[in-house]
Amino acid sequence: MALARALKAQGCGAVIINADASQVYADIPILSAAPSEEDRAEFAHALVGHIDAAEYYNAARWAAEAKAAVELALAAGVTPILCGGSGLYIQTLLGGIAPIPAIAPKVRTRVRALPVAQAYAALERRDPDAAARIGPSDTTRIQRALEVVESTGRSLSDWQQTKVGGIGDAITLVPAILLPPRAWLHARIEARFDAMLAAGAIEEVRALLARDLDPSLPAMRAIGVRDLAAHIYGEIMLYEAIGFAKTASRQYAKRQYTWLRGQTPADWLHVDMELNDVEISKLAIILRDKLLTN
Repeated sequence: MALARALKAQGCGAVIINADASQVYADIPILSAAPSEEDRAEFAHALVGHIDAAEYYNAARWAAEAKAAVELALAAGVTPILCGGSGLYIQTLLGGIAPIPAIAPKVRTRVRALPVAQAYAALERRDPDAAARIGPSDTTRIQRALEVVESTGRSLSDWQQTKVGGIGDAITLVPAILLPPRAWLHARIEARFDAMLAAGAIEEVRALLARDLDPSLPAMRAIGVRDLAAHIYGEIMLYEAIGFAKTASRQYAKRQYTWLRGQTPADWLHVDMELNDVEISKLAIILRDKLLTN
């Protein structure tokens, strides 16, 4: 938002394109910390709340939609601002994705019904390289690798030898990676989840559960959903659900730090200070000036 405002001050338009894997879902605006109505009224936003929780949404679909949104913005003469913490989404948009065919629905249903230990054992048999690379506790990646080899007969690594559709070579990119101090970030995580509860997160999950959706759906696995669902079902106390959700958020932030430090180009701007209003405004001006120069 600060960057969009800085661009506007120079007479340049902007559209903010969501790159967060949870904010695409219409059913969980509170738990995904989706942009507020006020923010969306001030500047155009794309790929926010446009997917129903009953759908399987993935990086490939997002990248295709984001590519179209970027092209539309550039054709209109406005700056597309990609914003979000889903590294795989950004990586897929910039570098392309393997042309893996759609997974057979029966295979997907069967794979996602397996306990993670059983799925991992199956992956070790069918695609040992992927199993060694992923590890035994990463449920999402285990399921993805297993369903690919089960559905196509080719390993995920084999498919990934070829990438198509990336826009990294066709655009001028001005990146900034935000890596504020962990203690500062953890305090914000604590406060943010408390604010989510005050805003109606429990009611949001209750409405989601009323739809009786497949628990393996991405929206059902968003941070906070399972923990609050367990509380709603009477399985754990509210304070336990809050503790579990906050811990999951901190763990996810840790994985983001690891990915952003290790999987992005060394020349990308890294911002490691506390992000107060003054520093955010300074960063917005730096990025704006780079954009206008390029």
